[in-house]
Amino acid sequence: MSDIHALSGAYAVDAVDDLERAGFERHLATCPDCQAEVASVREATAALADDVQTAPPPELRAQVLAGISRVRPLPPVVEDRSAPREEAPVARRRWFPALVAAVVLGIIGVGATVWQPWRDDTSTTLSATDRVLRAPDAQRFSQTLDNGAKATVVRSASEHKAVLVTEDMPAAPDGKVYQLWLQSPADEMVSAGLMPADRTTVLLSGDSDDAIGAGISLEPAGGSEQPTDVVALIDFGAA
Repeated sequence: MSDIHALSGAYAVDAVDDLERAGFERHLATCPDCQAEVASVREATAALADDVQTAPPPELRAQVLAGISRVRPLPPVVEDRSAPREEAPVARRRWFPALVAAVVLGIIGVGATVWQPWRDDTSTTLSATDRVLRAPDAQRFSQTLDNGAKATVVRSASEHKAVLVTEDMPAAPDGKVYQLWLQSPADEMVSAGLMPADRTTVLLSGDSDDAIGAGISLEPAGGSEQPTDVVALIDFGAA
């Protein structure tokens, strides 16, 4: 490329060769406009990556780069000291990341439609919770609580995780929360997170491979280091 400024988008998504990278990095050290553009593009693409769970196919990178090449910014306007300073670089910083994000999001959106025929129940689009619930080796352990509610723990060795599913679970009293636990072979209770008030299905944090049971307790808001008011203790030895 003849204009070093136009490499900002490609550099931000790691689409330059070694020679271009070395030249642009020398320029980047002294160009605030390009520094801002690179930071903005990386922020926009990182945000999109967090939202997209589907693993992209190899050709996606080429499509994204082709799209970016169509929206790369014009080089900064050379300031004419005889005229009032223009705000073109600032304006450019505002719209360039949005255009790059739109290109990436558009391509991903189209790609998702294309990939659908090849997706199956074990696709990476499934959440960690769904993967546990649908795992072929999933084991279910249930217990009926004193208040009539039912708690079921689904554990998958292949996923190394466990999920709690509750039915008719009453809301925790004011100032209290339900805290989840995994029981170690040494009978230690390890916190597996808090149960959101509006959820009936919760993925337990931590590796469940060695756990011999799971528990539910009522704790002060924010949780406790150890269970104090145990509501349920589900034994993984009783299928």
